[in-house]
Amino acid sequence: MGNNKKIALITGATSGIGESTAYELANNYSLILCGRNKEKLDELEENLSSKTKVITLEFDVRNHQEVSEKISSLDNSWKKIELLINNAGNAHGLDFIYEGDIEDWDMMIDTNVKGLLYVTKYVLDSMIKNNSGHIINIGSIAGKEVYPKGNIYCASKFAVDAISQGMRIDLNKYNIKVSQVNPGLVETNFSMVRFKNDKSRSKSVYEGLNPLIGDDIAKVISFIVNCPDNVNISDLTVLAKSQASSTVLNRK
Repeated sequence: MGNNKKIALITGATSGIGESTAYELANNYSLILCGRNKEKLDELEENLSSKTKVITLEFDVRNHQEVSEKISSLDNSWKKIELLINNAGNAHGLDFIYEGDIEDWDMMIDTNVKGLLYVTKYVLDSMIKNNSGHIINIGSIAGKEVYPKGNIYCASKFAVDAISQGMRIDLNKYNIKVSQVNPGLVETNFSMVRFKNDKSRSKSVYEGLNPLIGDDIAKVISFIVNCPDNVNISDLTVLAKSQASSTVLNRK
């Protein structure tokens, strides 16, 4: 199988939106799939290798050294990354700010903000050199409006919004598109992580709703990347029909 397809790098590829996006893009892109779960990365490589060329990079986006080493380790046939999906991110805890856990705060800021920056920094080396590329940052409705107890998670996603706008301005002269997708409620393992594997709290988030799923967002990403070259969908918020805002939900 020749490697004549464009190359896409997806962070957080081992679950949720990232995993769905890997399957969605496999027909048209060669894939660099990144995550912390080596077993899941190996499984994805095995499942998708019949459709496209796939390699995996095991690293934690919070670790600057790991990010640098792994992306720098790509051989020449994989260095020309045309599409970067900055999907890795998480929420930890749902607390009033005066009850917040500092470890939770650090985890969200280190992953959602610094991790996104670290990966982008090293991928941009080749995009700027080639005067072409497309970056899609996965934000959140939490980056557009703040909800009770959302404080630091919302702050981290507001940062993604600002960083996306800044990237778009700074990279304009290099012919690089920057898009942002801001999902509302998406039923993935997101709430299980936020509530530290508390199944009852996690289940209550989606109770009575028909939320989005990872495949829905993957199809939105596919639409964005398949627009004409001169079209950049810069900022898109995606909600399930039952959701009107962070706090207005039509529960049956």
